[in-house]
Parts: sequence; C-alpha cells; structure tokens
Amino acid sequence: MTTLMKKMSIKNLLTFLFFSVFSITSLAQTDIPFGVEIRAFRAKDSAQMPSKGQILFVGSSSFTNWTDVQDYFPEYPIINRGFGGSSLPDVIRYADDVIFKYDPSQIVIYCGENDLAGSNTETADTVFNRFKVLFGMIRAKYPKVPVVFVSLKPSPSRAHLMPEMLKANVAIRNFLKKKKKTDFVDVYHAMLTSEGKPMPDIFLKDELHMNAKGYAIWQEKIKPYLKKPAK
Repeated sequence: MTTLMKKMSIKNLLTFLFFSVFSITSLAQTDIPFGVEIRAFRAKDSAQMPSKGQILFVGSSSFTNWTDVQDYFPEYPIINRGFGGSSLPDVIRYADDVIFKYDPSQIVIYCGENDLAGSNTETADTVFNRFKVLFGMIRAKYPKVPVVFVSLKPSPSRAHLMPEMLKANVAIRNFLKKKKKTDFVDVYHAMLTSEGKPMPDIFLKDELHMNAKGYAIWQEKIKPYLKKPAK
C-alpha cells in the first residue's frame, strides 16, 4: 500500500478510486470515433425505441442534416441514423447501433463521399470495396430487405473529387444491378448545371451541404424507390 493510500480514510480512498475510474472511462469514450453521436442514438432509443419495420436512412452528413426528412416523405415511416463526417468503415463499425437493432423494412444508404475526401490515397475502388463489405453484412442479416444506395453527390467544395465520385457511382450501380431487391438512385447528374458543374444555388455557404432546394431534388429522385411497409 502506498503512502498516499495510508493517509486516506476508507471513504476518501473509495471516492478517489471512483473518480479515477470515471475519468479514465470518460476519456476513453471521448476518444472513440463518433462516440458522442452513437451514445446519443442509444439514449434516444432508450427513451423511445422506434417500432420495427420502418425505412432506415443511414450514412453521413447529407442524411444527418436532413432533420425534416419525414416531412419530405410523410407517407413513409422513416428512421434517420445519419451521423455527420462518417465514412463507410464507420457505418460498418457501428452497424449494430445504426442498422441491425431496428429491423427495418428498407435501408437507404448515403455514404462514401467522406471516404474520398478523407485521404488523397482513397479512390473509387476503395469506396466500392468498402460498400461491398457493408452490403454483404446487410445481406447476411437481412436477405430480403430492400437496399437503396443514393449516389455520391457533387458539390462545389469537392469538385476536384467528382471524377472519382463518378467512377464509384458507376461501380456501385453496376454491382447492384446484379443483386436482388436493390436500387441505385442517381442524384449526381440531377445536381449538375448544363455545363456539368454542381448547381451553386442548392448548397449552403460551405458549398458542401445542401439547402432546401438540394433536398427537394433528393426528394424527387428518392421517392419512387421507397416502399411502404407492409401493414
């Protein structure tokens, strides 16, 4: 026993140990990528778990920021579990928290854009291979649940990535054509001007995330692929 511990009363010692463990645990939780977001989802589900059989939107910030997505599709019950900044490995890592616990009737995915933006070494093949891993996990758990992939979107701030985005979109689209109960939604071309550049008026000031005009385009493109859950 150390000199410090000898000088402490049992009560003080227990208090010291408690706060030491609490500090270590809190620090560890803070260091977990997207730990705050995932814990927020868990807390929300603990307060009121969504009913099974809803349409699940999962992926990165384009879904995270679509906070009123239910208003765009009022006839379809939707769970939004997008978490901003996430890449495909993050969705894979937290699949139990953001996909599999909900037993959805359909899964709509938007992810892969941050994979390309996160590193100069990531390519369209990287995105495609990561998507195949996620798709394989979903199919292993839900063989018959329809899966929709929303194409990577163009944006002014990431215009330099558009060639790789287009390659990734083509690869994923061709892959899904060979799979049952899947759809590919092309929002990429719908967001371009006649000159082939991202429409400037559908984005926020950051020139990355969309405003209501951008989401109206997504609404138009996604809605035909949504399936009403069986009653």
